[in-house]
Amino acid sequence: MQIRISWPAGNITATLDASTPTTQALAKALPLASTARTWGEEVYFDTGVAVSRETDARQVVEPGTVAFWTDGDALALPYGPTPISRGDECRLASPCNILGSVDGDAGLLATVRSGDPIRVELIEE
Repeated sequence: MQIRISWPAGNITATLDASTPTTQALAKALPLASTARTWGEEVYFDTGVAVSRETDARQVVEPGTVAFWTDGDALALPYGPTPISRGDECRLASPCNILGSVDGDAGLLATVRSGDPIRVELIEE
């Protein structure tokens, strides 16, 4: 399953694992509009979707991971270190459900500013 995430300065696509309960719940909520927030080199935003933490949730992930922060009902898109990272790792605020990854250069997320409008939509196959 592919999604497009757009903001005033650009957009990216991401490929998600359609078999996870969190991805299925998110897909039902699309398209959605939200407001971006940043935390170090991570963009996150509220989705209005509430799900439980999955058994394979992780806190340290690769740059470009599409994660779902269950504590904040938010998508989390890390592209570099956060304020709690050790070294260059992407350390999320708490363990998050892993949905997939950004296609291409996750560094494009650096153009997102806190307060930017964000839109997430399903890319039809």
